[in-house]
Amino acid sequence: MNRLLAPQTVAVIGASPHPDKIGHVLMRNLAGFAGRVYPVHPSADEVLGCRAYPSVRAIPETIDLALVAIPPQATPTALEDCAAAGVGAAIIYSGGWAEAGGEGITAQAQALQIARAAGLRLLGPNTSGFVLPAAGLYATFVPDLPSKLQGGTLAIVSQSGGVNVSLCFLAQNEGLGVRLGIGLGNACDIGWSDALDWLAADRETAVVALALEGVVNGRALYESLERLTAKHPVVAYTVGRSDVGGFAKSHTGVLTGSHRVKRAALAQAGAVVVDSLTELIDAAQALGATRLMPRRDYGVGVVTGQAGPGLILTDELRARGISLPPLPKTSRARLTELLPPLTYQENPVDTGRPGPTFTQVIQTVRQAEGIDLLAVSLLHEPGAVDPVSALADAAPCVLCSLGPAESTAEVRDHLRSARIPVLPSPERAAAGVAALIDDARRQWRKSQQRPGRSPSNAPQFRPADGVWNEDSAKELVAQLGIAVPPRVVCATVAEAEAAFARLGPPVVAKILHVDIAHKTEAGGVHLNVRTVDGLRGALEAMSRIAGGRYLIERMAAPGPELLIGARRDPSFGPIVALGSGGIGTEVDDDAVIRLAPLSTAEAATMLDELKSAARYRGFRGDPRVDEQVLAEALAALGNLLAMRSDINEIEINPLRVTDQGLIALDALVVAR
Repeated sequence: MNRLLAPQTVAVIGASPHPDKIGHVLMRNLAGFAGRVYPVHPSADEVLGCRAYPSVRAIPETIDLALVAIPPQATPTALEDCAAAGVGAAIIYSGGWAEAGGEGITAQAQALQIARAAGLRLLGPNTSGFVLPAAGLYATFVPDLPSKLQGGTLAIVSQSGGVNVSLCFLAQNEGLGVRLGIGLGNACDIGWSDALDWLAADRETAVVALALEGVVNGRALYESLERLTAKHPVVAYTVGRSDVGGFAKSHTGVLTGSHRVKRAALAQAGAVVVDSLTELIDAAQALGATRLMPRRDYGVGVVTGQAGPGLILTDELRARGISLPPLPKTSRARLTELLPPLTYQENPVDTGRPGPTFTQVIQTVRQAEGIDLLAVSLLHEPGAVDPVSALADAAPCVLCSLGPAESTAEVRDHLRSARIPVLPSPERAAAGVAALIDDARRQWRKSQQRPGRSPSNAPQFRPADGVWNEDSAKELVAQLGIAVPPRVVCATVAEAEAAFARLGPPVVAKILHVDIAHKTEAGGVHLNVRTVDGLRGALEAMSRIAGGRYLIERMAAPGPELLIGARRDPSFGPIVALGSGGIGTEVDDDAVIRLAPLSTAEAATMLDELKSAARYRGFRGDPRVDEQVLAEALAALGNLLAMRSDINEIEINPLRVTDQGLIALDALVVAR
């Protein structure tokens, strides 16, 4: 990776004297590179004043990095030359490889085979390359970047070369210089883990921004991201929606589509996950200026020079779930001395038009008990207040600076040395505050918890391939320590009547058939059966749906219902989901995901993130969930999949919360 990102010698294969060629743009972009550049051209003697060579083999010294700017059909020969010459790394810019399908897949595999046999690392193909401004290394075909991008401490890693360059310019527009901007392209060799591990060891990087699309080896990405977030704050944006056709038999698949899994994995590894590229840059702006100490939560104090922007800032912060604690009496008394009558002096604090006491107001709120971070909004008014001097000692603080671009840019550049991020609107300032707190919370959570470990003794069973029936699934669930109702499997009416007498009314009568995934909708579940005649009627109705056996089960006590499940994601491996159960699964679309194995401590954080969490904490007199037992059940499901590669999916839906505890009313297991 150092020969890719810190080369001393660079060869441009396909260097051209013609300005409309990619090889010409590459040569021009390398004009400021401090190392040695060698153009490779089959017939030219020189390119842009540099002596040219017919092959990389003819260059008189070993090449660290080769920029391969030739068509795909000529690339294998060039790679063979690189391999023979001991080149360390190569970038393949051209398209038409695996992303094009067909012969492109075969061609990409051939290129990778050549490279791996020689220990040659490949970036791409189908990439715009990378930029490393501090080294004057613009290994990209985007014209004139050396004159347009300034160096800095933000590292950008993207799959898309276009997104990579776009983010570089978005950052530049906000005064945020770039340490590294790299597009992985098809990532046939060098991928996420390589880039993230290099950045984890890079002392010049302050913050990392990721833009993801599809992820092939999600578990490797997760592990590298865990290592990186321990060193630098990371902000991540991912696109893509779920295709869960392969998991249609259960609800867990619907609730854990690929997009959700990516976001959950990124957050669990410690990244701040955002919803837009603008928010990505805003979060990077904040985290690049300062990183808060790991803590479970932060109290924010809001001070505004103008009521309207302060109201918007306050609303945005509260909408993001950020705590704005009330100021203590002593702080309010001091504010009464500093501010005119009729100004709002709680939290937020509205100063009216800011005056000479503004700095003292800032210090009063900053020092108030329960306030750990300031969010300040100011309209740039010459002669009113100097935000640079007023906020010089206010960190940790985020400033929303409103006014002409040149004025706010000047304030931003001055306050950066004070580790105070400056953002140009209330909404964007709120995004910066949220990023700082989210990062601190995630680092605190990681510091508190040990990684999940698989138990030494796995449940004992001999799995049948495919979908198990409910009775077999519940037997496994019981082995995991999760309560199930007393039940009897019956093949005849007489057996069902005997089970009814043994269990006692009321009972539930269910059809036991692996091909009926949603039994209730099919008429295969009869609740609250209290008489023998009622039982016979239920059995007769179910016999018309499908022949087979029946499950007679004691009715459980009422209570709210959850879904818990685990499945094997094709990229990230075993994952665990918690969501609303029963019919709520269909309506609420409310789920929280973790990668497995996970500790019970990590599992215990999942309920807090469920939008409907209040429903399970004694809402309107309903039974309250035992959160420790729930965490143990979630961890058990995840650890089962981590231990047993022959289990593809397990789901409990509904898992009912009762006064007697949690009880699994239905279960599904898919083995492979």
